[in-house]
Amino acid sequence: MRWRFASRSVAVPAAPLIPLSFAKLDQEQIVLLITIVLLIVFSFTLNGFATISNLLNLLRSISILGVLGLGMGLIVISRGIDLSEVAIMAGSWAIGLIEMQRGMPIAAAVMLALAIALLIGVINGTMIAFVEAPPLFVTLAAGFVIYGLAFWLAPAWVVYAPKDAPGLMFAGAARLFGIPVPILVFAVAAVALHLFLSRTSIGRFIYAQGDNPEAARLAGIPLRPLIILEYALVAFLAWLAGLVWVGTTGSMQMAITQGTMIFDVVLVVVIGGISLIGGRGSVFSVVVGCVLIGTLINAFTIMDVNSEVQNIIKGVVLLAAIVLDNWLHPRDEETARQGD
Repeated sequence: MRWRFASRSVAVPAAPLIPLSFAKLDQEQIVLLITIVLLIVFSFTLNGFATISNLLNLLRSISILGVLGLGMGLIVISRGIDLSEVAIMAGSWAIGLIEMQRGMPIAAAVMLALAIALLIGVINGTMIAFVEAPPLFVTLAAGFVIYGLAFWLAPAWVVYAPKDAPGLMFAGAARLFGIPVPILVFAVAAVALHLFLSRTSIGRFIYAQGDNPEAARLAGIPLRPLIILEYALVAFLAWLAGLVWVGTTGSMQMAITQGTMIFDVVLVVVIGGISLIGGRGSVFSVVVGCVLIGTLINAFTIMDVNSEVQNIIKGVVLLAAIVLDNWLHPRDEETARQGD
């Protein structure tokens, strides 16, 4: 390309095409490309990685994390967070399973677990919407309360499901057309949430709330009922993840509420491209984040990497994702003014 100045011509070198096109990629696409590269590399370097059974196991292993990630993704899009999600899953199902052991019909106990989860979600949402307490501290405190109450009502580290309940095990142990049902549960939940966020007015309100809560309020969006609905949906997805967990393991372990699982949920959401400043990201962000983390964990398992090293790597990946998020979505004066 030549620019002409006063009869003189100055040659301007054309910008390289590859960096320019790479710069136009969003975080979801970058993570997807990294995942594809890792899948190819591991397929050629690790024995047994590229088999159909191993890939199905990989997807099955991330299904519970994926369902939880859908709930976390929804709430982060709305500029919130829910650190009690894993506790909701474990606490509600621990109480439901203990009631099954005491003779309550299985269907009634399943509905009891759902009712407990939704009640906790509504309480979280009410505290955040009407008391205007910070979501981080409300849900952190809720996690401790849920753990204490659930362990008081169901005093066991592990609560087992009845052995004569094949219907209860279906979501975690069955297969349809050779595909493990947990994968199908994650897929159906992802499609349903995608349609909810992209095709309904409430979904658009959630994005508007996350992008600019003050502008959404001035536009007439009822933010307080919307916040309660959001946390109730997170609780429902936590209950659904618990259904898969119980079907997979035949039990519910209360110890997971004290572990790092909730940080794994945050990890897949952030690394997939759902911005911590709210209003950005999609269900696809959760899916690519889950597949990337599942690929790494599956490869680490084959390579027999110990859990401490895996946690270090996951921490580094999370920090890298936060840096990438800040680079792609820099905070401007408006977001700084709103206290982010």
